[in-house]
Amino acid sequence: MIPITWYLTLGATLFAIGVYGFLTRRNVIIMFLSIELMLNATNLNLVAMSHYLQDLRGQILTFFIIAVAAAEAAIGLGIVVSLFRNRRTVYADEITQLKG
Repeated sequence: MIPITWYLTLGATLFAIGVYGFLTRRNVIIMFLSIELMLNATNLNLVAMSHYLQDLRGQILTFFIIAVAAAEAAIGLGIVVSLFRNRRTVYADEITQLKG
């Protein structure tokens, strides 16, 4: 059986990669992918702890996080497409003004 620390280390590493990608990249699509990576790292940790503690609450919470991530991806992609149509760019540095 694989120890729980391996799962938690993998989840923490994936989360750190997601944070690094979000903070260093200026492309909005890459920023959304980094957020998805962080959410999946959290899901991995929840499922591992749920299995280790023999409790289903972590796995149930994972389904809710997956649903929120799907909604975030759909809305985020819609916003990116709208910004690209109006500004012709997907870089966060070039999108500085919001029109009312």
